[in-house]
Amino acid sequence: MNAGRLLIVDDDEAIRSVLDEYFTSGGYEVVTAGDGEDALKKFVPGGFDCVISDLMMPKIDGLELLKMIRMQDSRVFFLMITGFPDINNAVDAIKEGAYDYVTKPFHLEDIRIKVERILDIRKAHKSLKTMTGLFWALIASIPIWLILGILLGIVWK
Repeated sequence: MNAGRLLIVDDDEAIRSVLDEYFTSGGYEVVTAGDGEDALKKFVPGGFDCVISDLMMPKIDGLELLKMIRMQDSRVFFLMITGFPDINNAVDAIKEGAYDYVTKPFHLEDIRIKVERILDIRKAHKSLKTMTGLFWALIASIPIWLILGILLGIVWK
């Protein structure tokens, strides 16, 4: 069973590997990237539920990656991880659309809980979208049912 699809981006191979193994063993489909450029090559709009990215990386840092990915897919959730905690970086990440900001060292369970919340929010959005569509279909069909009722009333008289 696929719990969700994640893109994990970190220039530290050990962290990337630990997150990959942890989430893969939890039923997630995981794609990894070693830096922002690699992540942009692997990112497909609508193809991931969540991007988990390090903030400080060579070439394209996590904040720039967040901006570029959000331009391609404004619905993807982004979880920023950093070993250099700074309130300004956290505020900038949240302003740019990151769902949350986590500092290293982190507990894998904390990351899992955040990812599960993200998936719950995505499911709720999908359910709400479906219910809204059904509601509008019902509203749009009321005039048709009224006309059919009038016509049947005339025919049966």
